[in-house]
Amino acid sequence: MNYELDIKMLYTPEDSLILVVDDTATNLEIVFNILTNVGFKVITENDGKKAIKQAQEKLPDLILLDVMMPGIDGFETCKRLKENSDICDIPVIFMTANSDTESKVKGLNIGAVDYITKPFHEEELLARIKTHLQLRNLTKTLKKRVAERTAALSRVLKDLQESQLQLVQTEKMSALGQLVAGVAHEINNPVGFIHGNLGHASVYFQDMINLIDLYQHHYPNPVSEIQEQIAAIDLKYILTDLPNLISSMKEGVQRIRDISTSLRTFSRADSDRTISCNIHDGIDSTIMILKHRLKASEVRPDIQVIKDYGNLPELECFIGQLNQVFMNLLANAIDALEESNVGRTYIEIETNPNQILIQTTLAEDKNYILIRIKDNGVGMSADVQQKIFDYLFTTKLVGQGTGLGLSIARQIVVEKHGGTLEVNSARGKGSEFIIKLPI
Repeated sequence: MNYELDIKMLYTPEDSLILVVDDTATNLEIVFNILTNVGFKVITENDGKKAIKQAQEKLPDLILLDVMMPGIDGFETCKRLKENSDICDIPVIFMTANSDTESKVKGLNIGAVDYITKPFHEEELLARIKTHLQLRNLTKTLKKRVAERTAALSRVLKDLQESQLQLVQTEKMSALGQLVAGVAHEINNPVGFIHGNLGHASVYFQDMINLIDLYQHHYPNPVSEIQEQIAAIDLKYILTDLPNLISSMKEGVQRIRDISTSLRTFSRADSDRTISCNIHDGIDSTIMILKHRLKASEVRPDIQVIKDYGNLPELECFIGQLNQVFMNLLANAIDALEESNVGRTYIEIETNPNQILIQTTLAEDKNYILIRIKDNGVGMSADVQQKIFDYLFTTKLVGQGTGLGLSIARQIVVEKHGGTLEVNSARGKGSEFIIKLPI
């Protein structure tokens, strides 16, 4: 882009409108003739108030303003012109018979760009007018080009930020996928071994219990030493509790297998292609991973997760990346609830429990899926809501948030899936994030 400026080409008289203000008709006529003879467009007024109105309506390129006028004088007129944001940048040149330094300084201090003393020479008048019109047009051109350059730099900065977010997102998902794949592989082998052996152990224990029952049936009165040992180990309790113990172990192993499955579902390596999937599976896997943060603690009861799932079709999407969006929104909801608990007792929280509502619906036109994640935490101010998706913006303490989570979440929803991500919130009334995904 070429930013070289040709001063001679910045203006032509035919393109310039000049407002001449003087209470003397003869002066107006003289100046009008001088300016129109060289091609300027000219409008005239004979008092300050009318001049201000004309300036607002016509937006002249320059104003020639007499100092001594009835009503409001030239100084007051100039002052009012400069106080109006719509016309304050129009250059004002004073015309006066008073040539004392004090008056000139006063005029320049209130915003005039020049001072012409009456009677003036035609050449001097035209030279000063042309100079200030050139300066005005130069300033306008520079402002325009600075604005264009700023807009271009802003676009470049936005592109760089989006590229950086994409790199962070890609690296994050790649690293997470590799980590989870390795962890799942290492977990699955011993868990599979334990799960398989528990079945055999259950059968073996049942055989032993049957044998003990058979023995007690045929030998109800064993020697005293055996009777003492039966009492010492509380054989009756062991025989009753052992099946429960095996059942609990099976449940524990199944829980580990579910977590492993959830991890693999959550971090599916699909960054290069979309796949058909059930959105609810992604949400459920995210909840499973965050379950440790939802459990009751010494200071609060469980965080209640209320699921209101609609009947949704499968969606072609990058499910691993959408799971990251769910993770970010749910983790933020938990953070907001934890913050809302500060200063509240266990009983107070129990009375008004922490809740996260997850609602999925199919839009009426059946072209979109809506996912709402709502908490009853601290909420956000209007100012925070405007910045919440900005690059590197965070309300968390140093070291607790990067300011990338919601930026990446919006990029995934908007750019990767052509959807929208919006927030509704108010201080003290919780927050609701609404994801809209096209089918």
